[in-house]
Order: sequence, then C-alpha cells, then structure tokens
Amino acid sequence: MSIRTSLRTPGRRPEWAGRNYSLLTAAAVVTNLGSHGAHIAAVFAVLEAGGSVGDVGLVAAARTLPLVLFLLVGGALADRLPRHRVMVAANALNCVSQAAFAVLVLAGEPRLWQMLVLTALCGTGTAFFNPAAEGMLLSSVSGEHTNRAFALFRMAMSGAGIGGAALGGAMIAAVGPGWVLAVDAAAFAVAGVMRAFLDVSRTAERAPSGGLLSDLREGWVEVRTRPWLWSIVLQFSVVVAVVGVADAVYGPLVAQEKLGGAAPWGVALALFGVGTIAGAVLMMVWKPRRMLLVGTLCVFPLALPSAGLAVPLPVWGLCAAMFLAGAAIEVFGVNWMATMHQEIPEDKFSRVSAYDWFGSVSMLPLATALAGPAESAFGRTAALWGCASLVVVVTALVLLVPDVRRMTRRAAAPVAAGTPAPAGTRDGTSAPTAV
Repeated sequence: MSIRTSLRTPGRRPEWAGRNYSLLTAAAVVTNLGSHGAHIAAVFAVLEAGGSVGDVGLVAAARTLPLVLFLLVGGALADRLPRHRVMVAANALNCVSQAAFAVLVLAGEPRLWQMLVLTALCGTGTAFFNPAAEGMLLSSVSGEHTNRAFALFRMAMSGAGIGGAALGGAMIAAVGPGWVLAVDAAAFAVAGVMRAFLDVSRTAERAPSGGLLSDLREGWVEVRTRPWLWSIVLQFSVVVAVVGVADAVYGPLVAQEKLGGAAPWGVALALFGVGTIAGAVLMMVWKPRRMLLVGTLCVFPLALPSAGLAVPLPVWGLCAAMFLAGAAIEVFGVNWMATMHQEIPEDKFSRVSAYDWFGSVSMLPLATALAGPAESAFGRTAALWGCASLVVVVTALVLLVPDVRRMTRRAAAPVAAGTPAPAGTRDGTSAPTAV
C-alpha cells in the first residue's frame, strides 16, 4: 500500500520512487555508513581499553540481547503509533548512546560496564527501529515496481555497509575508534532528521486496539495462520544462527590457521557483500512468478561458505562461495519482502516484521555460546559440516510446505493505504484467514 506523496522531481528519480521511499533509502544509506564502521570500532575500543576476547563477546551480546527482549514490543508500538515517530525516537536513542560511547573512548579508558550499558541502549533503539522501518518501507511502495524498489533499497544498504566497514577500518587506523563512534552518532542524528520529514498524511487511521498484549496476539495470529510465514521464520532462526557461528567464530580461526590470516578472510567477507549487490541488481530486472519457491531455493547456497571452510577451500574458492551466498540471500530477501508486501495487511506490517526479526536473532546468542563446546566435542571440521547440513535440512523441510511451493505473484494494482491484501493469492486458493 502506498503512503507516498504525489510530489516527484522529473528527471531526478523514477516515477515509482516516491518521496517517502527516497527519504527512507537515503536515511538507510547514512545510518549503514556509520553503523558498520561503529561495530568494528566497538571491538577495538574494548581491546584498547585492556579487554579480553571474552569482553568483546559480552559487548556483542549486550547489543543482541535487547533485540530478543524488545523486538515484539517494538513491532506492536510501530503498528499502534505513527511509524516515523518510532523511527525518529529510536534514532535519537542510538545517537545519544553512541555519542556517550564516543566521549568515553576519546576521554580515556572506558570501563567495561559502561560499554555494556551503552551498547545495550543502542541495541534497544535498534529493536524498536527495525519493525517500524520495515513496516514503513513496505508501506512506501505499490504497483508493479515493488520488486525493483525493494531490490534498489537493499542494494543501497549493502553498498553503504561495504563502504562503511572499509571507511571505519581506515578511520580506526588513522584516528582511533572514538572518532568512528562519533561519526556513527552524527549519522543517526542526520538520518533521524530525514525520517522526521516522512509523510504519513495518507496513512489510514488505525482502529482502536485493546492494548499492547492484544496487539501482540493479533500479530501472532497473522503469523501462525500462515504456514509459509511461520515455517520460514523457524527456518531462519536456524540458518541465521549457524551461518553466524561459521562467519563470526569458525571463519576467522580457519583463516588464521589455514588461509593466511585476516587479510584473506576480509577479502572473502567483501566478496559476500559484492554478491549481495549483484543479487540486488538481478532482482531489479527479474520478477519470478513463484516468489517463495525461488527465494527458498536460494537459501541452499548459504551452506557453501561453511562447507568451504570445512574442506577448507583455497582463498579463491572460498571467495566464490561467499559471492554466491551473498547473491543468493539477496534474491531471497527481495522475494521475501515482495511476499510480505503482497500478503500482510498494512496495519500489521510492523508486528509481523517483529516476529520475523525475533525468529532470526533469537537463537544466535545460544549458537554463539555453543560454538566452543561443539568444536571441543566434535572438532571444528565436523562442526562446520554440521552448520552446512543444518542449512540444507531446514531449507528442504520448508519446501514441503504447499504454500511455499505454490504461492504466486499477483498482478499489482494501486490501492489505498491501510487496505488489507486481497485473499485469493495461491493458484486460485484463498489466503489463510486470521481468527
């Protein structure tokens, strides 16, 4: 459903890229440039303050834990309140927490508990921001160009992430991690101002709700009555966990011992990012009719990097595996967003997105904690093969769900914001009905 204004600048952007979509994309580029460098800066800030590898893990967990705790609440609030206000408030919290982190690092040696608290605040802002942002993006486009719009948005984010990581690394080497954190705070401030100008005047008024718990229950009904939705959410709770373990824990160790150190591993990670851009470019021109089937088939290549590390492949082979995995996950991502846009009522976008995000991150802390014991019990090679096998098995199970195989793309038609998606969607059958 579209909530974009009719104001367009001829010759400067395509007709389908309305004001809200353009602001959302530009703001996402700004924040991604800052945050990808800041993640690296936080690690070096801990280490320069005398922290251990375990302390680095604690700070990473402090960022992830609030996502698990507050994502569902954030999704309910974003469907209850104007989404752009939730986004701006979350950006303000991120700005303040990162600015305080920067001041502590620049002023001297920050204490671990201070870094934990500030990182947790930043993670809390992200928990409220993500469902609101995804709901706002899904609401900002309509018509036949949704695929292209989602692909361009994701390509812009991927490019900004690659550039932000490279710029952040260079800045850390040149001026230290404190200034990178300060740049991230400034990026949140700029992006928050941009998002304050989003136009929600055409958004249909929300019906009065029965309270926060009632909103959460309604969101859960939307998820559990759609087998394609809850099966893929469960699938990615496993996929994100094992891929995260392979990339964040086992990958650097294999690179250090077998591939020549951090530099080759950095190149492999960069090739994953390049692959995501290639996948987004492909999806700007390709609109597969069976969106979920194509998207789910493209999850299988995510097993390639883990398998490549298990062998291990030479650097060029690992880079090829990472590139293919990056391209494949982008094809899945665009088709997933197109499916959500088509199937989920506008007034429930953020709540459903919150359950999706929750499923994706919920098992990651546990998997990371079990990575060491799994290596001790089975060996690193067996653990990596286990990661690859889990990706293949859970993805194959999802293909057993009829809606995943049969769901088709409907011909797009402009509709008013807030209107629920039509029911007939899957080869003449009806969409699941919420109860």
